[in-house]
Amino acid sequence: MIAVCDYGMGNLRSVEKALERVGAQAERTTDPGAVAEADGVIVPGVGAFGEAMTRIHDRGFFEPVRERAAAGVPVLGICLGMQLLFDRSTELGGAEGLGLIAGDVTGLDAKGAKVPHMGWSPVEWRHESALTDGLSPGEPFYFVHSLVPRPAERDVLGATTYGETFACAVERENVFGVQFHPEKSSAAGLRLLSNFAAICAPVHA
Repeated sequence: MIAVCDYGMGNLRSVEKALERVGAQAERTTDPGAVAEADGVIVPGVGAFGEAMTRIHDRGFFEPVRERAAAGVPVLGICLGMQLLFDRSTELGGAEGLGLIAGDVTGLDAKGAKVPHMGWSPVEWRHESALTDGLSPGEPFYFVHSLVPRPAERDVLGATTYGETFACAVERENVFGVQFHPEKSSAAGLRLLSNFAAICAPVHA
């Protein structure tokens, strides 16, 4: 079972429905105990970084998510959820994140383009990954965001350009993150979620 963490922020039903559509066994949950038993964990999110981390702490998700990641269980952060995987964000005075991938989250340098970055942008994959199996270079995904993470180059799985070129997908062993919304990204997004479900399957076995 893939646990979709419901800490009160994010388009959770859309993520859950997309996972069901690709045949994954997924459950939106407010129970940290379900995360502790899951074969995979998804951290979604829409909104402010600091508020999201406050809710994650208050609702008991912080340690279970970190413990599952440390145990080798696949973890996927989506949109704000990707940013939460990092050490900290500078948004609204700053806040500490989950600390699963090294780096900070800072404002997008759109170089005069409208912020937030909203709409379809092509993603270039930096290396092969089980998460991106079957996805073509330059395939577009749907974005809505104003900040971006700043990972080490070794952790960058995919990048796109909106003003600046930035990491929009990351991979650090069993921890993955995507800045775009796969649940809103048509067939390519469904393929990525299907790939994540396949990554989780050996854990259950």
